[in-house]
Amino acid sequence: MGIIKDTFRLKADEVSAEIKDILKTHGSRKIGEVTLSQVYQGMRGITGLVTETSLLDAEDGIRFRGHSIPELQKSLPKAKGGSQPLPEALFYLMLIGELPTEEQANRVTDTWQRRSHVPNHVFDTIESLPSSAHPMTQFVVGIMALQTESKFSKKYGDGMSKKDYWDATFDDAMDLIARLPRIAAYIYRRKYKNGQHIQPDGLLDWAGNFAHMMGYEDESFMELMRLYMTIHADHEGGNVSAHTTHLVGSALSDPFLSFAAGMNGLAGPLHGLANQEVIKWIYEMREQLGVELPSKEQIEAYVRKTLSDGKVVPGYGHAVLRRTDPRFTAQMEFGQQHMPDDALVQTVWRIYEVVPPILSSLGKIKNPWPNVDAHSGALLVHYGMVEYEFYTVLFGVSRSLGVLASLCWDRALGMPLERPKSVTTELVKRWLDGKDEIWEG
Repeated sequence: MGIIKDTFRLKADEVSAEIKDILKTHGSRKIGEVTLSQVYQGMRGITGLVTETSLLDAEDGIRFRGHSIPELQKSLPKAKGGSQPLPEALFYLMLIGELPTEEQANRVTDTWQRRSHVPNHVFDTIESLPSSAHPMTQFVVGIMALQTESKFSKKYGDGMSKKDYWDATFDDAMDLIARLPRIAAYIYRRKYKNGQHIQPDGLLDWAGNFAHMMGYEDESFMELMRLYMTIHADHEGGNVSAHTTHLVGSALSDPFLSFAAGMNGLAGPLHGLANQEVIKWIYEMREQLGVELPSKEQIEAYVRKTLSDGKVVPGYGHAVLRRTDPRFTAQMEFGQQHMPDDALVQTVWRIYEVVPPILSSLGKIKNPWPNVDAHSGALLVHYGMVEYEFYTVLFGVSRSLGVLASLCWDRALGMPLERPKSVTTELVKRWLDGKDEIWEG
């Protein structure tokens, strides 16, 4: 591999084994207010952020300003003739903290329509990439190209007062959210539809227009987009995309830079990319079994093989939730209403019956239930959106609602630069040997 790489690998293996022994013996010991295991294992469960827009409850799932998803499906304003909440209404709720009226939700729609123009240089920048580039790569590049329009950046360069940070942040956030569907749809049509682009329809709502620009005119698909954009919008502040947007924003990077950073996090296999992993896994299962709709017995055997091969069942398990993700339930209800006989959707439902008991029997998994990713891809495939690499871009467009509303609050409340303290393993060992007492809880 090369002398330097070989040397690094040997050193890393040595330190890794040492840390493993330390955590086995001292993992529960307090270092300040947290345990040593939390310090080494992703800061899991450490309360260290304030995010006003949503909170994740282990039993009720995500709550937006105190409202559960089932509650919001009933109370948020809807598109004319539709049954799913408008994402504009959820954004208003997250930003203002109050349920909007239909007029207030429509005002958000009107505002985004007025701000939705994307400069030509953004498309030119995307076109400079090979069409084979992953959709998330093109998406982030498009966002970065749009950064030239940042009002925050311009005003900060002109000597803007701190008290006005929120104002410029708000304008950037609204501009960015308004333009993301156009950029995302452009990438979709460029990569999968031979560059045959579709112009926006100014009479449609935000999600409905997104569906239209991608080339889906079915009203039920527009309803799916409204549901999808709503349930993926926020997930409190500790997930990678939300935390990254907040962290980069805390350096006073403008919303374009901050959101682009968050999207690079969303593109990871352990975050937003998980939705495409679910569909890949189901396709592989159907191919190996040679059937379109596997029986529950066939699914059980395939799941056990997946686990015995040291792999995970994608779409199952969650860091916080301890029951079925309400976002999964909302999508299942949508499927029951619009596509109850779809073989792929029925496969998802059968997996739901089979997997939790198997995972529970292992005795090592706190949450054997499905999360949002376990269902979303099957609904999209039903309408012909089989390009699963694009699913994370859909996720990203939706997530803009929550993280940018939060960024407005960060600037309005004057949240400071985020700068946690870090330690070295050598210092930890000195502390464990009693040679340094400064972190004793």
